[in-house]
Amino acid sequence: MATNNIFVNLPVKDLNKTKEFFSKVGYEFNPQFSNEQAACMVISENIYAMLLVEDYFQSFIQNTKKEITDTSKNTEVILALSAESREEVNELVNRALEAGAKPYNDPVDHGFMYSWSFQDPDGHLWEFVYMDPSTIQQ
Repeated sequence: MATNNIFVNLPVKDLNKTKEFFSKVGYEFNPQFSNEQAACMVISENIYAMLLVEDYFQSFIQNTKKEITDTSKNTEVILALSAESREEVNELVNRALEAGAKPYNDPVDHGFMYSWSFQDPDGHLWEFVYMDPSTIQQ
């Protein structure tokens, strides 16, 4: 099977502010797919977040006749990303909080799985999750 990439498209109000925030969290951007309306944030080798200025994002969804979700009132998605350890979960969320994120949920510890989440400057929900590999059945 061929390797697939995933591009998550997210509307943002202020692209520069959002890029600055995610840079502080530790992410880099691919300039080949970035301009004044969009920034391609590299999450991993095959996962990218396309941060799109709201007007530009709206042009992608105009045929659906739907509006952009008001993240102050509604949740459309929780972006959950895996981490290598509990410590990495804490490190990433703490960096996000220091960069201006709002807390979303307190850390959740299920023993075999640990997670913690925050809201980015545009109200999108991000969650980092560590799952003990010894508990995953093959």
